[in-house]
Amino acid sequence: MIRAASILLTALLLSACAGPAPDSRRPTAWLKPGVKVTLPSPGIEPAFQQQQLLTGQVKGRSQSLLVLLSADKQQIDLAGLSSVGIRLFSLRYDASGIHTEQLMPLPQMPPASQVLADIMLSYWPVARWQAVLPAGWTLQDQGLKRKLFDADDHLVTEIDYLQRGQQRQPVSIRQHAFDYQIHIQQLDAS
Repeated sequence: MIRAASILLTALLLSACAGPAPDSRRPTAWLKPGVKVTLPSPGIEPAFQQQQLLTGQVKGRSQSLLVLLSADKQQIDLAGLSSVGIRLFSLRYDASGIHTEQLMPLPQMPPASQVLADIMLSYWPVARWQAVLPAGWTLQDQGLKRKLFDADDHLVTEIDYLQRGQQRQPVSIRQHAFDYQIHIQQLDAS
């Protein structure tokens, strides 16, 4: 019995030392089944605001959502609206954590932290992501494409971009592990 307890204690100590301690104020999201990550901190520079029409395709179904996105060096604000402009949800991610308000039930929508993860994976610098990814995972920029690979070098997520002046803006996100795709149409940008 003492030996079993000793082995369990050793395993727990080793797992605690395996990576950085999660920050309970920062949200987590799934990268693929069984693999979660703590999202990078919310700040980004330069600040930006965008209006986007997101069209998601999953399991043969398509759904569109108008999104208002604002990000600066302290927080991210995201609001989802129906095609006729009715506010469906709002989300804020700042130093105190993630705060969401669900105004209408959306049974087909993933959790707010998953939506946030896709947005951040598209915009946040590779170095910020690499610091929080599990051991062996890599995020690579290749021209107008960004690719996330797991520790076995399998492609998990790929993001396509369009170059607009000095800015590279995402136009599609393909999540291979969960088999969905999001097309992004920029409606207004600053």
